[in-house]
Amino acid sequence: MWQWGRRGAAPRVAAELAAAFGRVAGTEAVLSLSRQAEILAGRTPPRCDLPIDTYEGVAGLIGRLAQAPFRVGSLARRIRALRVDVAICAMPGPLDGLMAWALRRCGVPFLVMVHDADLHPGDGFPLQMRFQRALMRRAAGLIALTRHVADRLRAQGVVGDRPLLLAALPPMGFGPPPPPPRAHGGALRLLCFGRLLPYKGLDLLADALALLGGRDDLVVRVVGQGPESPVLDALRALAGVTVENRWVPEDEVGAILAWADAIVLPYREASQSGVAAAAVAAGRWVVATRVGGIAEQLDGEGVARLCEPETAALASAIGSLLTRAPCSRAAPDPAAAWRELAVDLLRRMPR
Repeated sequence: MWQWGRRGAAPRVAAELAAAFGRVAGTEAVLSLSRQAEILAGRTPPRCDLPIDTYEGVAGLIGRLAQAPFRVGSLARRIRALRVDVAICAMPGPLDGLMAWALRRCGVPFLVMVHDADLHPGDGFPLQMRFQRALMRRAAGLIALTRHVADRLRAQGVVGDRPLLLAALPPMGFGPPPPPPRAHGGALRLLCFGRLLPYKGLDLLADALALLGGRDDLVVRVVGQGPESPVLDALRALAGVTVENRWVPEDEVGAILAWADAIVLPYREASQSGVAAAAVAAGRWVVATRVGGIAEQLDGEGVARLCEPETAALASAIGSLLTRAPCSRAAPDPAAAWRELAVDLLRRMPR
């Protein structure tokens, strides 16, 4: 498993799946992360068998890309020493061509786990999709995390005759499960968490909360990092709403989820959601708009309420939590769900 991002959920996806493969009898997992990955500096870092120096900023990326022809030989030697049979890219990034080159030298096939088939407004980096499609063309197979993404990949003509495996993102735990929702006995705590970008529907959330009006039985936190904007100011102006525009370190995510009774995902578009996977693992209620692959991801989750991406519908779904909460249930076992995914991929992946 490899993923060379520094922050966010992608390195954790790689670490969780590597650990899951390692729990399957007869399988040994090797994990490759960036040396600069935030997860490696956390309280419980995963074992990283193949750490890679990556980059910081655009200038660093350009420098690393220029050095790639001179680094591929040493990387190939390290891979041979690990005796790898097959590799999986947990989420594409700009330096993955180096790994693909080294794997080809070693005769090791690889698959790419595709989270997004299209860029979301305000998301990603320059040439992201060009890098991703170049990597997919060299892969032995693709893994799509929702049917929505799989359909988009087919429509774009990037699948060809290679296997396209449909999978689902398992619940993603950040520490032990917290107490159940409303255990604190106070006002309903609603959390909007993640990158504060246009496609996340923050304007829709602001309008829905304004429609609900200030209430003593509802408090809202908007937590994440993004550009300052009029919609963030509009949220700050609402009674009972606080906005924390900042990067949330890996070790703080569990506490933020534990604070909440419910997570709101007011997205205008989405492929799937790592925040939803974390919310389910923490046993939080979820209110989400029915867009992209979100409904597919949350299908069958009794803690989730889905609505159309419209102001009145979102306000109604949030308001319903105040009068008729979803049926609470014990949080799932993320380790078991990740192992189930690993077993399924091992059964279906090309060799």
